[in-house]
Amino acid sequence: MTDVTAYFARIGYDGPREPTLAVLRSLLELHPASIPFEAVDVLLDRGVDLAPQAVDAKLIGAGRGGYCYEQNSLFKRVLIELGFQVEGLIARVRWQQPLDAPLRQRTHMVLRVTIESEAWLCDVGFGSCVPTAPLRFAERGPQPTAHETYRLSQVGDDILMEAQLGEDWAPVYQIPPDIQLDQDYELNNWFSSTHPSSHFRHLLIVCKTTPQARYILRDSRLTVRTNDGAMERRDLSLDELEAELASTFGLPVAADWRPVLARAVAAAAP
Repeated sequence: MTDVTAYFARIGYDGPREPTLAVLRSLLELHPASIPFEAVDVLLDRGVDLAPQAVDAKLIGAGRGGYCYEQNSLFKRVLIELGFQVEGLIARVRWQQPLDAPLRQRTHMVLRVTIESEAWLCDVGFGSCVPTAPLRFAERGPQPTAHETYRLSQVGDDILMEAQLGEDWAPVYQIPPDIQLDQDYELNNWFSSTHPSSHFRHLLIVCKTTPQARYILRDSRLTVRTNDGAMERRDLSLDELEAELASTFGLPVAADWRPVLARAVAAAAP
């Protein structure tokens, strides 16, 4: 059983514990602001353990972040404890790909939460473009959030989620309708954390989304996008990278991370 009280303390939530849309909205805003997206353990060759006790010990107890399988499996268990009806889905990532690019394998965990017969797309594990509000599955028009505006459209049997970036719509991911059991994510998690083609094996990616801004670290380049449209980018030295991980992202940087961080700085060098 997930310690919901400890989870609420981790994200700074002290509101009602009821399966309502208002509660869901609050949790979706607070979670990405408190539990960063990161896959440092993959770069350290430690793998990613999806056992509930391992995820809770890492993301709640140890103050770490995680990637989609950890983030959304934790969120799913919390919602179920609160009485929400939740189903797991798995999407094909299309973020930063041309519209005509071949479809990738299904590697991204998302959730469908049903409240009073209305189905909502919820996701706390998509890094730099994580939606910070639930999105109506049935709505086909634009759905604004505190950050980007999103829209969902039907593509065959799938649902395509897009984000509005300036005047353009960019595909984020495509969701087939098949419901996933918890054990169905094990193979995808193994692929994402171990396969040489997985970008988590090569890139340091850390993201945090507050109500005011998105903070995106790719290797040693830090990008800050504020809600007013302003953007700032900085290349960090090794010491600056360690400091930002601790201060901006709130991660407990360990001494054995330093070789990974040094490789990230070297990879970003011109």
